[in-house]
Amino acid sequence: MVNRRYHLACEPTRERLSQIRRIAAAHLRHWGLDLQVAPVCAALEELLRNVAEHAEGGDGRCALELRWSGRQLTVSVADHDPRLPRLRSASTGGLGRVAALSDSWGTCATEDGGKVIWFTRKVADAQRVPLPQAVPDTVAPEAQPLPVPLPLPLPQEGDPAPAERPQPAGAEAR
Repeated sequence: MVNRRYHLACEPTRERLSQIRRIAAAHLRHWGLDLQVAPVCAALEELLRNVAEHAEGGDGRCALELRWSGRQLTVSVADHDPRLPRLRSASTGGLGRVAALSDSWGTCATEDGGKVIWFTRKVADAQRVPLPQAVPDTVAPEAQPLPVPLPLPLPQEGDPAPAERPQPAGAEAR
């Protein structure tokens, strides 16, 4: 049974959102969840943007957690703002978009006076992006292998200087 977890304490400023998104994407790919990267990162960005724009009563920092059980991926963002978010339509972003990109979502208050917002995605198996079909190693019948040049012998004592040495056929003088 797979049971993986990644935790990141961060401050999701507008300038850092793309960096945090890339970190999450790298972990998803490492876990073999390549096909989940786009929807998960889009929903995660909505949660992080919500913290950056609306979090009050805290310092703007939050904790991101990714959990992969082998069948379900859970993404959560905890912050120190006690106000729970409101669901709007998916077209306006926020939780509406998170709901559209996930199988389930929720929010709850934390003991320290903040909240956690989470969402899940069910995944049957780890899903890697298929690699492009490899081109088989084939040689056209008319192709001839290139000749392999023979190494030149190392100069021995008493040999003529390099300019005076005879050059192999087809070699250009330098």
